[in-house]
Amino acid sequence: MASVLLLCGCSEADRANSNISKQADYFESERKITVYNARTDKVIMEAEGYMSISNNSSNELVCTVKVGPDTYRKNYIYLNSYTMYVVEDITGTHTDPYHYKLYFHTNVLPSVEVKP
Repeated sequence: MASVLLLCGCSEADRANSNISKQADYFESERKITVYNARTDKVIMEAEGYMSISNNSSNELVCTVKVGPDTYRKNYIYLNSYTMYVVEDITGTHTDPYHYKLYFHTNVLPSVEVKP
């Protein structure tokens, strides 16, 4: 019977990248996502919190956010040829483990009905 030994030439950076991605998928890393209009360089939206991200086959960025001990929110950001996004690791900037913010940057304000 023959034995095969495979050696992995993984660098320290490869291992660190893998570990950081796993931490984010277990909601252990706080992130900030900024979505830009690539034609105008204007910020369209920002989101921050403990989130896992992925891209789906519908050209959407899927953001799953932990907002409580066993509570999650799933958000979709549609991507096209005019949008791009940046993801930053901002772990350690807040003390609330269920911190979550979502900002839309637009010149058009929604209609709001105010009742006394």
